[in-house]
Amino acid sequence: MENTTDTSQDVFNFTQSEVLTNMPQNSIEVQVITIVLALIICGVGIAGNIMVVLVVLRTKHMMTPTNCYLVSLAIADLVVLLAAGLPNISEVVNSWIYGYAGCLCITYLQYLGINVSSCSITAFTIERYIAICHSIKAQFICTVSRAKRIIACVWIFTSLYCIMWFFLVDTNETVFADGAVVSCGYRVSRNLYMPIYFLDFTLFYVIPLIVATVLYGLIARILFMSPLPTNLNDRSEGSTHQGRSTSNVKVSGKSKCAVTSRKQVTKMLAVVVILFALLWMPYRTLVVVNSFMDPPYLNTWFLLFCRMCIYINSAINPIIYNLMSQKFRAAFKKLCKCKGQDPEKVTKYSVPVYYSVMKDSSRESHEQTEQEDVSSFGNTGVKRVNFTDECGDTGTMFSIA
Repeated sequence: MENTTDTSQDVFNFTQSEVLTNMPQNSIEVQVITIVLALIICGVGIAGNIMVVLVVLRTKHMMTPTNCYLVSLAIADLVVLLAAGLPNISEVVNSWIYGYAGCLCITYLQYLGINVSSCSITAFTIERYIAICHSIKAQFICTVSRAKRIIACVWIFTSLYCIMWFFLVDTNETVFADGAVVSCGYRVSRNLYMPIYFLDFTLFYVIPLIVATVLYGLIARILFMSPLPTNLNDRSEGSTHQGRSTSNVKVSGKSKCAVTSRKQVTKMLAVVVILFALLWMPYRTLVVVNSFMDPPYLNTWFLLFCRMCIYINSAINPIIYNLMSQKFRAAFKKLCKCKGQDPEKVTKYSVPVYYSVMKDSSRESHEQTEQEDVSSFGNTGVKRVNFTDECGDTGTMFSIA
């Protein structure tokens, strides 16, 4: 997704060889719609992704391996929205205004954010597969510390991979009869940069979608097609078995809640992957098609559509979390209330919490593993916990009623 201002290079760096006598101009309608939509989508997306980061980092029980990957995805989406949103200002003057350094840095950041987003989606897909299909191994593999190390490796690898864009783009000035247009485009011929497009297409779109399709298929087979573990059909045969029967019912209810929660989280993440596939498809398809067309297809409205799809992909995830995750929704509401609240005011509330504690005997400290965001399988009963928490306080005081 490159940064240019004339129609032929608005979203993709396809160059035209013909000499134009008059400076190309987008219609007023295109300029207004582009700027308005970009401001709305980027504004909503930037605010939403910042809230995702704050919610996870400031809420102790939200710090799970899955949510660590979602924070990485949110930061990557922020980079995309900021780096892709800035060039829209150039639409007003119909020329690139950020200079040579801006051309290099903005292009680099765009591809960095795009590729990290793809890698983060692949990472949480694999993590979900291990957590659900190999739950015993997940206790040792799917930990917060391991997730942080994987995320660091993803950002380092992608940062190094995207360095090549510093050597592929440049500012170009085209002189017309009525003025000159500066654009940010490729410094190499089309034949040279098309293999790079196909490499990006394969590494950061095709492979992640193949991995996601296979793994979510295996997850669905385990999670949605297997019978739920239950002890509800057990009946006590006499008063001596009443205590054990009651315990079985409690454990069964907890198990059902855990399975329901796992299904909810998995559905939410699957929707994120599906939207990623659909919203990137127009741009990726156009790049592939145009690699075989001469001249390339460069309809202004379709280019605008592709561009808005990319912005929406980076802005929509926080909305998905709110709609499909009760836990994220409650955390978002709490964050919004805290911002408008007197800091001396203390909020008290009571929620049912299902939890289990795992101890790794090989380590001195406890480490949370990805058993479940809200609940997990275990021997503990259902507890209603009343707790008091001050806005902005990282610690939470619990009192079991």
